[in-house]
Amino acid sequence: MESLTVKEINKSFDGREALENISFDVYPGEFLSILGPSGCGKTTLLRILIGLLSPDSGELVLNGRNITNAPPDKREMGIVFQNYALFENMTVLKNVEYAMRLRPELKSKSRQTALKLLEQVGLSEHTNKYPSQLSGGQMQRVAIARTLALAPSIILLDEPMSALDVATRLSLRAELKRIQRESGTTMIYITHDQEEAFALSDRIMVMGNARIHQLGTPREILDNPADDYVRSFVIDNLKIKIESLMQYAYDSDNQNK
Repeated sequence: MESLTVKEINKSFDGREALENISFDVYPGEFLSILGPSGCGKTTLLRILIGLLSPDSGELVLNGRNITNAPPDKREMGIVFQNYALFENMTVLKNVEYAMRLRPELKSKSRQTALKLLEQVGLSEHTNKYPSQLSGGQMQRVAIARTLALAPSIILLDEPMSALDVATRLSLRAELKRIQRESGTTMIYITHDQEEAFALSDRIMVMGNARIHQLGTPREILDNPADDYVRSFVIDNLKIKIESLMQYAYDSDNQNK
């Protein structure tokens, strides 16, 4: 059964096509990456999914409910931003509790839920710290815990690791996949990084020039690229990323000797 169905979404800005006939399904518990370069339409699609933009045509159906015109707070979706968007004047614990305290049905258990989630993301010993006292990877974990706290049907992640160094990205990637498996939450991951998408995803949606070029499992895309764009943007660049990571690992090993 589909968790989210996106049907024939179109969007233009000043006569320029930003999204052209975008249709796909997202399944419950799936990790779907939307992969594409800057300007391909993935950020526009994210904003439409979360309710910050309206499509020119098409519709969104979540768990059988049409949410095309629903406000952001009625969409059962959460979002993790690249820049964390934490409250600097609140502790880690209060950051995670904050949104729950605005929801009557969650308020009574907000402290208990926040502590459990911080344990899940490996931050139990940092509950009373402020964001300025954390590393980038730790701040991103707080942001993930805060989003999980509202138990959304889908979590959207907007280039959440692009500001982190290589070692932190690799560590957080493993943590994110573990968290997703344990929570069973459906996740849609926006990225321009081929290697990241292949490491994390159940399926990958490759976008370019406002449209979908291919949607499939990592193996399907590697074995049967849909066209020259997928072959060039995904597979050729993936090889470069892997070679770069191998060089990074080699250099790190030599430094530690």
